[in-house]
Amino acid sequence: MEKSHFIAFDLGATSGRCMAGSLSDKGLELKELTRFPNSMLLVGGHYYWDIFSLYGHLLDGLKAAAKENIRITSIGIDTWGVDTVCIGKDGSILGLPYSYRDSRTENAPEEFFEKIMPCRELYGKTGIQIMDFNTVFQLYAMKRDGSSALEAADRLMFIPDALSYMLTGNAVTEYTIASTSGFINPYTKQADREILESIGISPELFGGIIMPGKTVGMLRNDIAHECGLPEGIPVVAVAGHDTGSAVAAVPAADRNFAYLSSGTWSLMGIETDSPVINDETFRLNITNEGGVDGTVRLLKNITGMWLMENCMKEWKAAGREYSYTQIVEMAGSSPSFRSFIDPDHRYFANPESMTGAIARYCMETGQPVPESDSDFISCIFESLAMKYRRVLGWLQGFAGNEISVLHIIGGGARNSLLNGYTANATGKKVVAGPFEATAIGNIMMQARAAGLCNSLEEMRKLTLDSIETQTFYPSDTEAWDNAYGKFLKTINGKQIQTT
Repeated sequence: MEKSHFIAFDLGATSGRCMAGSLSDKGLELKELTRFPNSMLLVGGHYYWDIFSLYGHLLDGLKAAAKENIRITSIGIDTWGVDTVCIGKDGSILGLPYSYRDSRTENAPEEFFEKIMPCRELYGKTGIQIMDFNTVFQLYAMKRDGSSALEAADRLMFIPDALSYMLTGNAVTEYTIASTSGFINPYTKQADREILESIGISPELFGGIIMPGKTVGMLRNDIAHECGLPEGIPVVAVAGHDTGSAVAAVPAADRNFAYLSSGTWSLMGIETDSPVINDETFRLNITNEGGVDGTVRLLKNITGMWLMENCMKEWKAAGREYSYTQIVEMAGSSPSFRSFIDPDHRYFANPESMTGAIARYCMETGQPVPESDSDFISCIFESLAMKYRRVLGWLQGFAGNEISVLHIIGGGARNSLLNGYTANATGKKVVAGPFEATAIGNIMMQARAAGLCNSLEEMRKLTLDSIETQTFYPSDTEAWDNAYGKFLKTINGKQIQTT
């Protein structure tokens, strides 16, 4: 196999990077070309994304590839889900896109269910878990509030599609990113007209849905010249949702697995051939998102390292900055199972102080309030492991086979402390890696578009042959089993409302 070079832009809610992936008979080689921050902008009381800054970072990545003399086969972009960009009739971007963490959607679902469509009916149409920031509720809130950008929009695009549009001039709506919206029919894989039209949104604003692996268009000539690249480089619609790309890179040998894409969010799920939409999945708020090759990512969103990231920001501002090694040591120095939180409680969505929110939760549930930074670290990691156990139990009930292994992928796969806790809590073998799952899945989808592999199984085999993983086996299971009972009692308590 002649060596092929792919550029993967992987953008998360807190940072992004440009990765170069080279595929040959020796397997996959990865190199990070650029890394950059991504943060919300607070303007006039609302949170937005700076789409123009992100575009600038894409150009920086392409310039870095040119300096490395990389002969680019194609380019792919993946990002977080749900957020959209308004495009005007003249093709211009109409203002900054809202962030999913903006407060305008706090009561939007309840209003939607009362005025537009009952909750159970909406879920039955889409199979998407109900979360305040689902695209359907964002659009409802924008319509309710008289958004001038929405009123003037000739096209709506999800973030990766908008960035691809800025690179190529071609507008598409990729399936996996659209599937996070809450208005896609998982059987037809098209927008549900009734849902959108009921809130005054024309389905034509999103255009037709394309599947991952299709070419969006060629990199604009002016951009190629600016970046020092040749003309005619394809931009491929990979699995535009970062979790969709990550799951495509799970190095699984068979289907008897669950995955945990671990980062700012923790997304735990299984892969199915068709949607699972019933009263039980509705009760548990399980979501059915689109995957590669028509698969369904039956999963649950869990608040992940967002908790720790925000605590660390507070501590750094106070002059206390910790390395990962120090965090592991600190977690071990605090008493085990002292306090638990439900990571998905509304207190932790976007608080002014994460430590303050954790302290409030513990106080209101009658638990010891963490006193030291070490206590907060232990509380977060132990609570996450326990929540993973709970969700994995739910997923096992929907799986057609025994889940024998949990694959942890993404940046959180580096967290050996939490990986070990997760094995102990779930009682399952845990395989950690690849760390760069999202970028690898992005690259593998481009390789498939280039004809270098022909199926999801081949993509995973190439990944497995190219990366190293770390395996964790359960220990101290009796202690963790006993503590799990305390965790359930705490999060199911009636002192405060839990999710």
